[in-house]
Amino acid sequence: MSGNTTIHHEGTALLGTSAVEAPVVVTSASMEEQLAPTLARLRMRAGTLASLAGIEERRWWGPDEDAAGGAARAGRQALEAAGVEPGDVGLLLNTSVYRANLEPSVAVGVHHALGLPSSALNFDITNACLGFVNALTLAATMIDSGSVRYALVVDGEDARPVHESTLARLSSDDATRRDYLDAFATLTLGSGAAAAVLGPVADHPGAPRVLGGISRARSSAHELCVGGNDGMVTDARGLLEEGMQLVGDAWDDAQGDGWSWKDMDRYVLHQVSTVHTRSLVERIGIDPERVPLTFPRWGNVGPAALPMTLAAEAPSLRPGDRVLCMGVGSGLNTAMTEIAW
Repeated sequence: MSGNTTIHHEGTALLGTSAVEAPVVVTSASMEEQLAPTLARLRMRAGTLASLAGIEERRWWGPDEDAAGGAARAGRQALEAAGVEPGDVGLLLNTSVYRANLEPSVAVGVHHALGLPSSALNFDITNACLGFVNALTLAATMIDSGSVRYALVVDGEDARPVHESTLARLSSDDATRRDYLDAFATLTLGSGAAAAVLGPVADHPGAPRVLGGISRARSSAHELCVGGNDGMVTDARGLLEEGMQLVGDAWDDAQGDGWSWKDMDRYVLHQVSTVHTRSLVERIGIDPERVPLTFPRWGNVGPAALPMTLAAEAPSLRPGDRVLCMGVGSGLNTAMTEIAW
């Protein structure tokens, strides 16, 4: 296949990662308790958020911190882990889906909170749940080219506004079974933040290397999941079927392009649900024991889900381990990026 869909990085290292867990636990049981009158009226069974999606709980931000603040905190922690000073950062990319305002960018607030230099290029890059993986590719490309030395990628998500509006809508007397099914995926979302620092391998020879990967699009499916801060409508079955077709095609293309990902030490997936994870594992034929799961306690934290999981796994990874980061974002887009630990 022609086009810039297979990318190789030669000189970029992953220097530090961080995950920030939002503090307020919201259980699936508490959500379904709030919706109990609606579920009873519609003769729908409670417990499906846990039994079907596999999500026991998710999180909200407390009164003293929001998604942008969480992103800044994650960025600060990642810089400390990497041993990189804020003044040395040349690029800041924010990838969050959630934004309190249309403008200015979320990135400028994080830039200010971290005290980054005025020379640090900063902007938002959004691509649904795939944004963080896309940003890693962009940052690594700029580091490889010599345009910047250090890059910081951040993400902060806040599911509370969409949860509250969705729960209120589904609690109304005119809510239908179709309304509940369309909004089911919304209730699986979670809040949290993540960050990653990248820099030149030449200056950090022992650090994990970002090797590159592959991306593919299936934009004919762009209407299957459409959302905003007040609600999200999802064709769950259609999204799963189209997503698995896209991931399978990309996986097959990758093998043809010379990537060998059948026996990775860890597969860090975008965290969605039990059904999604099982379907993906079966489609591409990987060992489920090498797929860490965080969605049962964090839910689907949008673009932050994959890097939060990577940060959680990082302490257990050893030199020589091979890690494949795999994401799918509404639209649909998929990307797979290999990191050599």
